[in-house]
Amino acid sequence: MNHNQPYKSGFVSIIGRPNVGKSTFINRVIGQKIAIMSDKPQTTRNKVQGVYTTNQSQTIFIDTPGIHKPKHKLGDFMMKVAQNTLKEVDLVLFMINAEEGYGRGDEFIIERLKQTNTPVFLIINKIDQIHPDELLPLIEQYKKLYPFKEIVPISALQGNNIDTLLQQIEDLLPEGPQYYPEDQVTDHPERFIITELIREKVLHLTREEIPHSIAVVMDTLERRENNAAIYVGATIIVERNSQKGIVIGKQGSMLKEVGKRARVDIEALLGSKVFLELWVKVQKDWRNKASQLRDYGFREDEY
Repeated sequence: MNHNQPYKSGFVSIIGRPNVGKSTFINRVIGQKIAIMSDKPQTTRNKVQGVYTTNQSQTIFIDTPGIHKPKHKLGDFMMKVAQNTLKEVDLVLFMINAEEGYGRGDEFIIERLKQTNTPVFLIINKIDQIHPDELLPLIEQYKKLYPFKEIVPISALQGNNIDTLLQQIEDLLPEGPQYYPEDQVTDHPERFIITELIREKVLHLTREEIPHSIAVVMDTLERRENNAAIYVGATIIVERNSQKGIVIGKQGSMLKEVGKRARVDIEALLGSKVFLELWVKVQKDWRNKASQLRDYGFREDEY
């Protein structure tokens, strides 16, 4: 820590339409996987806090669910999380996908931004996907819609301009304490990240067949006596019997592949050999049942 300079710290919310690359950005900045990534919208359901610490500052990033029109109780919950976050932070990063450009969802978000006094950066992500000549018209279009404090084009996937953005964020942060130890990268417990890693593998492997009607619940996380491995037991919740069949696969092949891929990430996270056991259970229409949403970790009172 540099004692000649005051230490800075603060909370930064990342907001945007689904699938603009918010989780990819957090993982890039933090340097390891704490937010799950999928090319399907609505991957992020809870606030994921990534903690980025330097000698001069600590930035706590909050990845919110992509703002969208809710279709069920889970959707309502996700929208409340995203909107409440705007009021609690020092800076908002409004992220857009350069390739997709302006969309109706952006209009909805900008209306929400107008109701807050928090400074807002416009982050134009995925610039590696467009021709450089397309960037300026995009910047001009958004400038007319809202008085952004800064406009920063980046590629979260390739790392372009990330350091510049981090410096601009640090410049804006207020003086403050170091909230977390310097080696801590998230405030989520390991149990949460493990269930997210399992859910990510199901989304990747089942593609269009399984929509976002899955949840993963941790049953067991323990190091058993006389055994160097950590035992992880988890249940994948689906809404219909047909989905259960898809997740299990022919002679259990899909579930086995989910387990194999998830175990690699979980071992990297825990730094230990892992024995992973997975089950699949049907809970009809769970996304519309408040009691089941609570059971699966979506608690409104925490937000």
